[in-house]
Amino acid sequence: MGNRLEAERSPYLQQHAQNPVDWYPWGDEALSRARDEDLPIMLSIGYSACHWCHVMEHESFDDPATAEVLSEGFVCIKVDREERPDLDSIYMKAVQSMTGRGGWPLTAFLTPDGRPFYGGTYYPPEPRHGMPSFRQVLAAVRDAWTLRRDEVEAGANRLRDAVEDGMAGGAQDGAESEARRSTDWAALLDQAVTQLRRSFDPVHGGFGGAPKFPQPVTLEFLLGRWQTQADPVLLDHVAHTLRSMRDGGIHDQLAGGFHRYSVDAQWRVPHFEKMLYDNALLARVYLQTARATGLNEFVETARRTLDWMRADLGAAEGGFHSAWDADSEGEEGRYYVWTPDEVHAVAAAAGVEPALSRLFCEVHDVSEGGNFEGRNILHLGHVN
Repeated sequence: MGNRLEAERSPYLQQHAQNPVDWYPWGDEALSRARDEDLPIMLSIGYSACHWCHVMEHESFDDPATAEVLSEGFVCIKVDREERPDLDSIYMKAVQSMTGRGGWPLTAFLTPDGRPFYGGTYYPPEPRHGMPSFRQVLAAVRDAWTLRRDEVEAGANRLRDAVEDGMAGGAQDGAESEARRSTDWAALLDQAVTQLRRSFDPVHGGFGGAPKFPQPVTLEFLLGRWQTQADPVLLDHVAHTLRSMRDGGIHDQLAGGFHRYSVDAQWRVPHFEKMLYDNALLARVYLQTARATGLNEFVETARRTLDWMRADLGAAEGGFHSAWDADSEGEEGRYYVWTPDEVHAVAAAAGVEPALSRLFCEVHDVSEGGNFEGRNILHLGHVN
């Protein structure tokens, strides 16, 4: 017996259509029930390729006892962030304001009229690593809603005002428009470059530490400033980052394409889903860097990325699918990790000589001990 999500077109909502949770899609029916029954809303936002979204589904939303708590005390709404980026943007900013961090699955608790008052991301089924369990969070929210309603309402109003101010950036009246016209944009661009220089990782490329995201738009910005300022250091930052990403585990060394981000600073252990928009932007910045440097190595990476997008994300009816899932065989990233025996078996079936198979393992850091949970993520970073 399914729930209301059975009638939805979104693949992500369809994934939750058989949960025992009394799910609603976002819309008038859910919001009207919340208002009529004066119930708080539990809003869960994710997307089809999100590993931790799947984990929370299996641990909590598929659990009948948790589903009963949810269905009795909340109006439960599921949103696909790729279908409703507007809602995702609003409630992500709210959760970031409350917690200082964000991500998916996004879990937000709202008043019946949609004002957020509490939230977070993934919650485990049992307390661990300093995180409360999802059931504990549900109990605490219900307790606050029932016994401390005035505090909840006041907090929701403050958060609403903060989010509205942040998203509006301050309404542009005449005074602000004049201030914008008088802004020293050149100085602001120089300041941005200075900050990026400070956060640049000279060893592994990229900016900051773990987790590390590709940030193709930032790299394009530095390319633009290099063209304006003729500063070779900026071009070196971009080229070094792109080489490190290309050689790392964040890059699919067999099929091409890039995973969403690296959980470490070395680009070796990825969060395994692949996103259409990431790869489209990365292919472009690799081509732009090839033009800037005259080096064919960047052209080849762009070509492999575009070939992967066409082969694996291309839709038969035209256009492209938006993402490639992180999970396979019930595990995150199982499709992308190898043992030496698996490499040798595939090589033997293809008629490859054992010596070449052993060389492949050596070059791609495939060992008996493994470099990731007893298996191996293929990468080239160790040979540089």
